[in-house]
Amino acid sequence: MEASQNLLQTPQNFMKDDDVSQECENLISSLPSEKDFMGRNLYNYQGSWYYPSRLQAILNFQKDFKARDTDIILASFPKSGTTWLKALAFAVVHRNKYAPNLVSHPLLSNNPHNLVRFLELDLYVKDQRPDLEEIPSPKIFATHMPFQTLHETLRDSPCKVVYVCRNIKDVLVSRWHFRSKVRNELYSNYSLEDMVDEFIKGDYAFGPFDNQVLSYWKVSLVSSKPVLFMKYEEMIEKPEAQVMRLADFLGCSFTEEEKQSGMVEKILELCSFGNLSNLETNKTGTSAFGIAPHAFFRKGGVGDWKNHLSDDMARKLDEMVEKKLRGSGLKFE
Repeated sequence: MEASQNLLQTPQNFMKDDDVSQECENLISSLPSEKDFMGRNLYNYQGSWYYPSRLQAILNFQKDFKARDTDIILASFPKSGTTWLKALAFAVVHRNKYAPNLVSHPLLSNNPHNLVRFLELDLYVKDQRPDLEEIPSPKIFATHMPFQTLHETLRDSPCKVVYVCRNIKDVLVSRWHFRSKVRNELYSNYSLEDMVDEFIKGDYAFGPFDNQVLSYWKVSLVSSKPVLFMKYEEMIEKPEAQVMRLADFLGCSFTEEEKQSGMVEKILELCSFGNLSNLETNKTGTSAFGIAPHAFFRKGGVGDWKNHLSDDMARKLDEMVEKKLRGSGLKFE
């Protein structure tokens, strides 16, 4: 592929910050603020940092969204296995309607981000009150918001929340490559070391990492709250066990007959990195929120940070994570 074809067009709603309501402007004026490396303003709302356009979408969501008991929300820190989790959840929940071995399966003709829509990156960016009835039930949504930002909206509903996390060093490397692809010309002078410093400082979009991860981790330890906490590395190491765990949590456990027929393996093959990344639908066009689908597929492995981060960068990140997670019981290998 020619280099010029690798440059992905930045969607208009991805960075446009001036189209916000008076309510949002008033809120912004009262929030802590920082500037990113390009001099654009970030604002801290309920513990996480956002650009104004993203904050507007979150306010829209908090005012309008009414969770149904059967709803499912897939939460993650960006670049932590979101695309894979979306594909797996969709295939598991809808397997009676769409058998994974059928050539007509929606995942073969749609990017996972088109089938499981983001609340604050997609649905509530485009509309203050999007029509959610068009989404088949059980409805599956996705978010990068921390749990406390979801809480007020979900507090009266037993809808299920699945959170996936990943070693921050692999997250950082994946995020750096993703940013370079999506906004190549803006990040031409932005080094990997710059992103390491950004992560350690904590004031970056959807950061800091520890605020979001711990928000879901702590809630997942309380049995009365329906939150399943998953680790990307465990999904890679024992995919069959983790997919069955996901199905059990979502209330659609695999039957013995399904297990014997290889249903779990078929779903894993359908949703595998190798299969999804090679589909024509994930090589061309755009996702629901305007980014070319192939930007979401790079390697999908574990430990690639060793090929990119210096010993000093890795040490700084390890020290930061150890300090931030100390006493929580959450550990990353």
